[in-house]
Amino acid sequence: MTWQIQTIPADHPSVRSGGVGVLIVNLGTPDGADAKSVKRYLGEFLSDRRVVEIPAIAWQPILRGIILNTRPKKSAHAYQQVWTEDGSPLAAITKAQAEKMQARLGEDVMVDWAMRYGNPSIPERLTAMKDAGCERILLAPLYPQYCAATTATVVDKAGETLSKMRWQPSLRTLPPYHDDPLYIDALAQDLTRQLDALDFKPELLMLSFHGMPERTLHLGDPYHCHCQKTARLLEARMNRPNLRFRTTFQSRFGRAKWLEPATDTVLAEEGARGTKRIAIAAPGFSADCLETLEELAMQGRDQFREAGGEHFAALSCLNTSDAGMTMLEGLLRRELAGWIPG
Repeated sequence: MTWQIQTIPADHPSVRSGGVGVLIVNLGTPDGADAKSVKRYLGEFLSDRRVVEIPAIAWQPILRGIILNTRPKKSAHAYQQVWTEDGSPLAAITKAQAEKMQARLGEDVMVDWAMRYGNPSIPERLTAMKDAGCERILLAPLYPQYCAATTATVVDKAGETLSKMRWQPSLRTLPPYHDDPLYIDALAQDLTRQLDALDFKPELLMLSFHGMPERTLHLGDPYHCHCQKTARLLEARMNRPNLRFRTTFQSRFGRAKWLEPATDTVLAEEGARGTKRIAIAAPGFSADCLETLEELAMQGRDQFREAGGEHFAALSCLNTSDAGMTMLEGLLRRELAGWIPG
């Protein structure tokens, strides 16, 4: 047999290949806490057909003519209440999660992060990872409970990005982990730590998940069921018989009927019925953001106290806690099996 040796042309472009990557993705955030930045962000977010399922011909005039001319100023004020020296809390925490995960996974994997809406974008980071030599990429939407408006739209955007690539990387997607023992144990451990550190003993622990229109449940979205199962497993795992648990849904928007009970309604009800000490947690959020730091910690506190409550504590999300990072590492290593050394 005669072997033919192929030589690479002198003008052949240098190509990186063979790498493995993880792209951590969260919802998104405006670039700044000003009305102009918020308007740009809301325009992208509320134009996603997965988020607002009203036909565009009916929805876009409402969005462009009314909502984007009224809501950005109010939302910008809310963002200003939580903005930090590092910018958006959600972006800063997600970046820190990626950096810590890079240290945990080591040189066998390139870890990056992106936002579904806003910056850094999924197309930008997927392209950068491919250019850096990642031929295999694990897409990791940090949404424990599956929802078409969160998990699915991340996959949609990644697919749209790949559709424009001649040389596509292979892609895996982190499944929802609402009932995974790693997740339930991490939540139980971290929430127990925070509860034990409070200077009062709550009568009630509210588990507040982001709301969705009720019609999504009837259309077959498993989100509501995933949230209820997370709450049920978490209550059993924490095993605190002297603490009541209630599951609620926050962040209602528009006139449609949303999943119930609503967080703000329950806070007012509990205060009015004589509950004096409440702690509230948001297990569906992997990182603290506007909805936890302003809507729950600030608005929620005021709603409860105005209704007669006294002691109120908003507990932190898993963020970059040891429990949270250990959980995430375990989930990612499981999905990376066969791509990196065991």
